[in-house]
Amino acid sequence: MRDSLDRRRIIPCAEAMSARDRFWCETAGLVLVRQRPGSAKGVMFITLEDETGIANLVVWTKVFEAHRRIILSAGMIAVKGRVQREGEVVHFVAQTITDLSHDLASVGQRDEAFRLPPGRGDEFHNGPPALDPLCGAKPRSFLGD
Repeated sequence: MRDSLDRRRIIPCAEAMSARDRFWCETAGLVLVRQRPGSAKGVMFITLEDETGIANLVVWTKVFEAHRRIILSAGMIAVKGRVQREGEVVHFVAQTITDLSHDLASVGQRDEAFRLPPGRGDEFHNGPPALDPLCGAKPRSFLGD
């Protein structure tokens, strides 16, 4: 999806979080956490993640009310806003929010193949491991051989 996001001038989360204070930009990612603490006077905090890292969003009450449906239901969003730095603490203050769930759902239908490298549990491609690295024992087969 990064090529598609780059064409729309949506920067990675890590780039947004490392930008200078008051820098205006647009970033996007999967919604990991939505928090609206009672003590925050209606402010919502959202954590996004993309392939480069996370972005901590601050969504003021007016912005939340204008984008309520998207904020509460979307699995992936794009956010236009500005970076706010206070010492080591960095937030991204949201101004507009766009639902990218449809773009996320289309990932499996794109032209380029997305092959995952075989993992430790992928015995079909790799065969069974010789020794378990955690305890040094040979793995047991539950297939009856």
